Amino acid sequence: MKKNIKPKLYTLSTCMHCKAAKRFLKENGIEYDYVDVDKLDGRKKDEVQEEVLRLTGGLRFPTIVVGDKVIVGFYEDKLREALGL
Repeated sequence: MKKNIKPKLYTLSTCMHCKAAKRFLKENGIEYDYVDVDKLDGRKKDEVQEEVLRLTGGLRFPTIVVGDKVIVGFYEDKLREALGL
């Protein structure tokens, strides 16, 4: 695994692909940060949605940021590559 890379996930609490991405990271012993966008309110929700729009050009989940790489959707192969697994 690439050192000092802690993925950041933008997810929805009800999204099965988001849950699969979290499960994959946990099963591989990878610490990660995440935010369930649908559980946010007000200004914080607006700020996070703007961040996802900036990263992806749309509101698509999960959005996974690994270093300078952005992965939209849960693609195990892309995630493995980005993490050096």
